[in-house]
Amino acid sequence: MTDEFFTLHQGLDREGPGEPAGVEWAAETLDLSHDARICDAGCGPGADIPSLLEAAPEGHVTAVDSHKPFIDELLERAGDDPRLTAYAGDMAKVKGPFDLIWCMGALYFLGIERGLRSWRPALANGGGVAFSEPCFFASAPSEAARAFWGLDTPVTDAAGIAAQVEAAGYETVATRRLPDTAWDAYYIPMESRIAELRPTAGKALKAVLEEGRAEIDTWRSVKGETGYLLCLARPA
Repeated sequence: MTDEFFTLHQGLDREGPGEPAGVEWAAETLDLSHDARICDAGCGPGADIPSLLEAAPEGHVTAVDSHKPFIDELLERAGDDPRLTAYAGDMAKVKGPFDLIWCMGALYFLGIERGLRSWRPALANGGGVAFSEPCFFASAPSEAARAFWGLDTPVTDAAGIAAQVEAAGYETVATRRLPDTAWDAYYIPMESRIAELRPTAGKALKAVLEEGRAEIDTWRSVKGETGYLLCLARPA
């Protein structure tokens, strides 16, 4: 990721689609306790931290991201909340025990099987993982829908995701498609940021802004065919 990419993304509340309702659904479905120990793996600037803390008001959230400036943003926003620990590091090497590992839009950097296997030793007995994964919702997705994720991101359907979960030694507890509101929570602020930066952007930054604008426009045209599937899984 380039400096121009982070110029666009710095200061945005979210680094990917999501909303509090997804956290609420996961906590309820997994019967998360009020004193749960939670890891937000690939937390970005921490958009989901308030909802995770609300789901476990007597618990603790450990947040990790490889990009230190995101951790700095998170700590600045969170203040001295003793229920939060945040650090820059490798999300594949988190140490538990955790009752929930939450990972929004970041597991595909590791791959489902590798990521779930790496997290199993960090899960407490009865613990689970919640992750969002690129997914095709159409039986025959268009070329535009396939191109949306780029050539380097392998994308399958819900059955394909479930097969990878099973191959990692887990069982799928439940799934939920991220709604348009979750994407708007990410893209609408990005649109405003693009409009703010465009008038003074140099050549390299302008190219990144145009890529961002194209990504938003493409998603809006293919959102019926593809998006994120929020998956809940537990070791089998």
